Amino acid sequence: MTQEVLVNVEIFETRVAVLEDGQLQELHLARADGASVTGNIYSGRVVRVLPGMQAAFVDIGLERPGFLHAKDIRGSHWPAVEAARARGDDGPLIERLLGEGERVLVQVSKDPISSKGARLTTHLALPSRYLVLMPYSAHVGVSQRIEDEAERERLRLLVEAARSATEVPEGFGFIVRTVADGAQAAEIAADMAFLLRSWESIDGCRRDAPAPKLIYEELPVQVRVLRDLVDASVAAIRIDCPDTHAAMRRYAERFLPELNTRLHHHQADMPLFERAGVEDEISRALSRRVPLKCGGHLVIEQTEAMTTIDVNTGGYVGARNLEDTVFKANLEAAAVIPRQLRLRNLGGIVVIDFIDMEDAEHQRSVVRALEKAAEGDPARIRVFGISALGLVELSRKRTRESLRQQLCSPCEACDGRGYVRRAESVCFEIFRAVQRAARQREAVIGSAYLVRAGQPVLDRLLDEEADAVAALAERVGRPIRLQLEPSYGIEDFDVVGLQDPS
Repeated sequence: MTQEVLVNVEIFETRVAVLEDGQLQELHLARADGASVTGNIYSGRVVRVLPGMQAAFVDIGLERPGFLHAKDIRGSHWPAVEAARARGDDGPLIERLLGEGERVLVQVSKDPISSKGARLTTHLALPSRYLVLMPYSAHVGVSQRIEDEAERERLRLLVEAARSATEVPEGFGFIVRTVADGAQAAEIAADMAFLLRSWESIDGCRRDAPAPKLIYEELPVQVRVLRDLVDASVAAIRIDCPDTHAAMRRYAERFLPELNTRLHHHQADMPLFERAGVEDEISRALSRRVPLKCGGHLVIEQTEAMTTIDVNTGGYVGARNLEDTVFKANLEAAAVIPRQLRLRNLGGIVVIDFIDMEDAEHQRSVVRALEKAAEGDPARIRVFGISALGLVELSRKRTRESLRQQLCSPCEACDGRGYVRRAESVCFEIFRAVQRAARQREAVIGSAYLVRAGQPVLDRLLDEEADAVAALAERVGRPIRLQLEPSYGIEDFDVVGLQDPS
């Protein structure tokens, strides 16, 4: 499998696309007014403690206060919490840990999403290429994605050796990242030294920092992807901005010298994303309907609580029998769904309604195919198998807004419902509004009612509903006049009582 990373830089937006065999798998966006804050560390101030929710709201200088739950308060600077967790208890109540006005050092674990503020934690984690420094935890761990036990033990011993040689402060811990698979002792030691220097800078800033204040800011999206996602399987990183290319080359020379030969400045006349077909892929990723090669399709619905995916055979009729047709369509869907989740950055609970299968082995094969396709996703995915209702449930870790939330806003015409009332229904709403105004005769003094509406509704009032309009005017005892408002949507209308000139 050949991977490429494309970096498109404009004055208003930076986009990073991850391609596998020429197909878009992941898209990262950074805009001046909506950049991700996940990973940032802030000196915050507690503005409200909620004992009923065992949580606190912390002002970190963003539009909305961040949300800090009691279970996310961890670290050696809260010894009572760590002692309780060691005993298997939930720990002290939130009101015993924090008070309003108190200063607290927190890190953003999830970006603000929709109307929710950022999710916060005191369990700080500072990442580099191979390691993650945890300044308030003495634990040394290895990524679960490194499955070889001999390699896991080797890496753990390298970290312990580097800890001893570097004189790491008491209580500091590390996690070995997936990309460290095969890393050498010198690389681990260099990463550790870099992280400790970074922490010294953070620790120095936060001591005298007012609250709220940003103490540590994560790397720009293009450099962060270089650090976190690029490994030996990436054949090329193409950048269309010379300044960004130079900055990424400097970063690679310092931390990732093996990547220097794979960094390329794109100078062709055709824009980078258009040449790779990424623009078309982004447009398709905003659609509810995803076609399958077999002729079937997926319907993806994103809601506040979860994402639902419906699998349909569509035009696929198969060649042998119904069970075989359904099985093949479900297998293809199982291979496609994880890519769609990753591309659209859909997280939280996902419920998949595969086409009903009678054969238990077919059901197990589809679940295994889903799990296999999900292995390449950097976000953690857990598949829970087929439920009693024939639905497959899975969860995907969510740290930032979905692609649709980043690129789109709710439709003003339908208010995000995805549908609008028919013109006929709006006409009947207008009739009811006229009758309400007539019942309030003492509040509305005038000689006529003026109805202002958009073109589709006005056309129907003048045509199919003309008799109903005349009958309603006779019933309320006043003329009903119609006026076109070109800027109105199909559901927008006004009923106004006109004053009698006399």
